[in-house]
Amino acid sequence: MGSGAAMACAQGVLERVQGGGKMVIAHRESSVPFSYLDPKSAKPIGYAVDLCLHLAETVRRKTGMKDMAVEFVQVTPANRVSVVEQGQADLECGSTTNNAERRQKVAFTVPHFITGARLLVPAASSATRLEDLAGKKIVSTKGTTPLKAVDQANRERLMGLTILEAPDHARAVEMVEKGEADAFVMDDVLLYGLAAGRPDPQALKVVGRFLTTEPLAIMLPKNDPAFKKVVDDEMRRLVNSREIYAMYDKWFARPFAPANRALNLPVSYLLRDFWKYPTDQVPF
Repeated sequence: MGSGAAMACAQGVLERVQGGGKMVIAHRESSVPFSYLDPKSAKPIGYAVDLCLHLAETVRRKTGMKDMAVEFVQVTPANRVSVVEQGQADLECGSTTNNAERRQKVAFTVPHFITGARLLVPAASSATRLEDLAGKKIVSTKGTTPLKAVDQANRERLMGLTILEAPDHARAVEMVEKGEADAFVMDDVLLYGLAAGRPDPQALKVVGRFLTTEPLAIMLPKNDPAFKKVVDDEMRRLVNSREIYAMYDKWFARPFAPANRALNLPVSYLLRDFWKYPTDQVPF
């Protein structure tokens, strides 16, 4: 960590902004619809980006710094935690799971989404849960949490599944479409997005209970309690006032760029329950 970053951490985001400093927001390249680059404008857009810009506006108001500049920095799954940990970004707006391992290095605010692995099956399939697929072929993407989860379920429950690994999500969907696999196991939000982008979205459906639970939240620096309080208070206000539901619907219920198709993904029962008592403390 350079002395500048060390100073920024010691000083705190609010103090830095009050001293005329800018706010830095980290974004992703293709985490649709949370945080991605608009193909037309090349600007970061998405549900998590909207939340971060709203939080930046809250910091502007709290500090009275009307001219506070906001700068974007692009991050990847590999470097997103270290960028926040080293003070190179104040908020990370992406699709990052709040888990115990990451909490050792960074802080998180109230989750804006809770996803988990579910099943993508042909529309005509009678399967509604993993147990219905005993003895069948299941595909998942290489090196992912859902692949590990289905592999473990198969071993523990002796389901006799044939587990296939696809090199990427698109190939896995294709395998279900072509009948090479009976189901594709992946985070449901990604399944809805993938299905919406297919030539015939109606030919597929997402079923089953969650096999994993992934609370997605905005990351922020670990040792900056004053800044965290401003962010947490505003996130709680957005949830309790139900303003967050309108922000959610913009990206999950209505058509959005670039495909201009809607995901038609209502707020899940897990997220609805979690938002009854919004907190940054997650039980996962």
